[in-house]
Amino acid sequence: MFSQSLIFLFLLLGIGVIAKNQSLIIAVFVLIILKTAGLDSKTFSFLQSKGINWGVTIITIAVLAPIASGEIGFRDLGGAFKSPYAWVALVSGIAVALLAKGGIVLLAEDPHITTALVLGTILAVSLFKGIAVGPLIGAGIAYMAMKVFELFK
Repeated sequence: MFSQSLIFLFLLLGIGVIAKNQSLIIAVFVLIILKTAGLDSKTFSFLQSKGINWGVTIITIAVLAPIASGEIGFRDLGGAFKSPYAWVALVSGIAVALLAKGGIVLLAEDPHITTALVLGTILAVSLFKGIAVGPLIGAGIAYMAMKVFELFK
């Protein structure tokens, strides 16, 4: 009746409740409903293949919303480049995008690494109130670290 994956999901739900992490609770709850409703065979592979793109799209919409609302305009953009912090943010944005690109490569080439990345993300979300964007960036950091390691091997 209870599969290993369902028990694992309930464990994660418990961690989410204890940590009071709404995102983790909602995500696990949705997966439990899909699994118990018997919709897991097709839905999970679809979510796995498209979910990251949806998440990136939703995050991009949230980041661009102040521009669409008029809260941020060209004057703000021009002023931002006068600040050293804005230049740090620009370089950081470039670095994160390049790390994420490497993360996608790593997850495609070495999918078993996903388990460790997901576990790390769950721990960060539940114990440290982190945000679950970790697997992709984590994979990018891991990819970069592996490439550096290969240089010295």
